[in-house]
Amino acid sequence: MRCGKMAAAPPLAAAAGAAAAAGAASGWGGVRRRCQRLLYWVPVLFISSILCWSYYAYVTQLCLLTMANIGEKVVCLVAYHIFFMLFVWSYWKTIFTLPMNPSKEFHLSYSDKESLEREPRGESQQEVLRRAAKDLPIYTRTMSGAIRYCDRCHLVKPDRCHHCSVCDKCILKMDHHCPWVNNCVGFSNYKFFLLFLAYSLLYCLFIAATDLQYFIKFWTNGLPDTQAKFHIMFLFFAAAMFSVSLSSLFGYHCWLVSKNKSTLEVFRAPIFRHRTDKNGFSLGFSKNLRQVFGDEKKYWLLPVFSSLGDGCSFPTCLVNQDPEQASTPGGLNSTSKNESLLFPAKPLRDSQSHLLTDTPSWSDISAKAEKGKIGMSNPALTMENET
Repeated sequence: MRCGKMAAAPPLAAAAGAAAAAGAASGWGGVRRRCQRLLYWVPVLFISSILCWSYYAYVTQLCLLTMANIGEKVVCLVAYHIFFMLFVWSYWKTIFTLPMNPSKEFHLSYSDKESLEREPRGESQQEVLRRAAKDLPIYTRTMSGAIRYCDRCHLVKPDRCHHCSVCDKCILKMDHHCPWVNNCVGFSNYKFFLLFLAYSLLYCLFIAATDLQYFIKFWTNGLPDTQAKFHIMFLFFAAAMFSVSLSSLFGYHCWLVSKNKSTLEVFRAPIFRHRTDKNGFSLGFSKNLRQVFGDEKKYWLLPVFSSLGDGCSFPTCLVNQDPEQASTPGGLNSTSKNESLLFPAKPLRDSQSHLLTDTPSWSDISAKAEKGKIGMSNPALTMENET
């Protein structure tokens, strides 16, 4: 018995050592993840520190200590605080608005997950995914014509949804992951991001415009030699520098809104059945604008969510495609001339379908397509995994 206990001791010790090593590795991994999360906040802290300094430099050093005219002081302070409030409000909403993820209907059920893991890759897996996606309003495909599936989140991706490697989640209508806000910019906060760019640009332009005359006085020795000279000089340089970079970025996103595109869709155009259509979601300037800002104009300039839809389904343009659109990607079959059913065959969400009320009916479009108009057919149900 004593020998048996001695023989059993080494395996137990080895198991305990392995468990301790695994616990240490897990603990180190947790520490590393926490450090990474802290590092992600460095750009936000940088912007916040510049904002705090600019407030002190403009309000205290420029307005209160340098400006001699009382009327000029009041006007500049009132206007400055309006821009400052809108800037901070929109920036805050962009940072702390959680990105929206696909709803439960897009997630595979437990039985579908088991079937997908049990079946070998190929037609059997595709059949499982086909059953899961048959009633979902999805019309975009992968390069090979497969339904877009995320094997990390175990869901069928809605249109315009992408998996963010930083957040490790699928984000609805993902535009990009922005380090300056430490958040994904997508359906839930894209309007806030646009307003953040707009108000930060106006903030910088206002500071540069009102600080310019005092900046010139600094170079011509028209100001007394005080501490304010340092703040006035660098305040103008910082405002002018940020104005240049923000104007290009804001202009680019205004163009995206006018075309109803995301940054990811510019680099890889959405693929519908048998063709890539870079303007597939564009409905015209007015409707594209309403997609982001909503129908009620009183909310357009406020960081209040007013975008149309639920982020899972989107109306599309069906005919009159852009003549510059990309050609059919390799590996996709050509569209049959006998097919008269035009996409979308599945209904859009109610919050999105009203954008198409002033367009021709599906039957009218189908009749026109048979006469030579270009149409987009119901997507193929070929599927594959996509991360």
